[in-house]
Amino acid sequence: MAKKTGRYSGYIRPFSYCIDLLSINVLSFVLLPSVFHTLLHTVFISLAWVIIATNIGFYEVYRYTKVVAILNKLLKQFALFTILCFAFSGWYTKYSESQVILYFTIAAISLVALIKLFIYYFLRKFRVLFGGNFRQVVIVGNGKSVDQLQEFFNDNPDYGYKLVRVFDFKVEKEEQINEYFSFVLSTQIDEIYCSLADLNSNQINEFIDFTDNNLKILKFLPDTKEVFSRNLSYDYYDYIPVISMRNIPLDETINKILKRTFDIIFSLLVILGVLSWLIPILALFIKVETKGPVFFKQKRNGLNYKEFYCYKFRSMEPNALADLHQVTKGDTRITKVGRFIRKTSIDELPQFFNVLLGEMSVVGPRPHMVSHTEMYARSIDKFMVRHFIKPGITGLAQTKGFRGEVENDKDIIFRVKYDIFYLENWSILLDLKIVFLTLYNAIKGEAKAY
Repeated sequence: MAKKTGRYSGYIRPFSYCIDLLSINVLSFVLLPSVFHTLLHTVFISLAWVIIATNIGFYEVYRYTKVVAILNKLLKQFALFTILCFAFSGWYTKYSESQVILYFTIAAISLVALIKLFIYYFLRKFRVLFGGNFRQVVIVGNGKSVDQLQEFFNDNPDYGYKLVRVFDFKVEKEEQINEYFSFVLSTQIDEIYCSLADLNSNQINEFIDFTDNNLKILKFLPDTKEVFSRNLSYDYYDYIPVISMRNIPLDETINKILKRTFDIIFSLLVILGVLSWLIPILALFIKVETKGPVFFKQKRNGLNYKEFYCYKFRSMEPNALADLHQVTKGDTRITKVGRFIRKTSIDELPQFFNVLLGEMSVVGPRPHMVSHTEMYARSIDKFMVRHFIKPGITGLAQTKGFRGEVENDKDIIFRVKYDIFYLENWSILLDLKIVFLTLYNAIKGEAKAY
């Protein structure tokens, strides 16, 4: 199974957030009087900046974003940030010299603008001069839109797209499509751009299924046809409209930060509040009943199909089939202690160490053992889509009854459907709901917890 190639850099936005927040806070100490030099003011302007930026998409600047769009975002950020700064001054400090506050916000947005535009143009030069931060792409189809996009990619290397090949359609489309798929896999293409004018509904679905199952990015050049999907989003490369078939909320930096913060806080609470005293007690019971390690580790596939060791309390007698055969009802390998900790899901608690290390999340698609992942990737449609986000200790599918043993195709098919719904509709409230339902089900007891 082909692994997913590189995605958009995950470091640019966090760096931008940090440098901007540092800039406005340094300027507040330099330009504003001492009455503003308080922790409350620092927290206020930092939160105000982040909240405004999140709502107006201030940091949603991509390689194809126009400078005029960046300037528009800067103007909105400046206006709203200035209003909130004045509101804080009038409410908290009763400071009367409003021009000083205005000087501060003008200086802040000017410095941020310089940094933002420097990064934007630096990356464009970096791509041209050093060949870094590039995406390998192919275009499929004929017609005017294909020619325009081809010209765009060739004339604008600073945008960071390397056009590897353009595939045109002739007579035997089905044979050609299979050839194109083989080429994409063999050359590690990152993105596929398809002209909708050259594809019927079945062929569109073929491309969607192929990219989903091989972790490739698919985008369409629209025509008069309608495309029915869950989260379509439009982007413009110069003036060429491009459709993205899947919008994943956790691709957004602020959402990543929110989820990671939740994961760290929740995992530390469990590790310090529960595992600190539970591990010695369970270790004693596990060791008394059977010889072997206290913890069981197994290779699983995580974000972008990367392998990692998933940890559990050992619930079975040591055996050579642990990495090959999933536990079934009445499995004789399960110990007495193991039966209890599996029934109550206590065996999963060591995975909070995986969460703290960043290999897993508290909530997400449940990871499968490597051998099962490879099997399902070949037989279950869209199974690989689950690897666009980190795996979780619990997930939406588990709260809907699809946990534990996969008894038939229905179990894994519905598990995949719920996982895809989760990654396309993520919110922090959904995570909290899933955690609550998981705790409730663990206390109530579940039929498939064995």
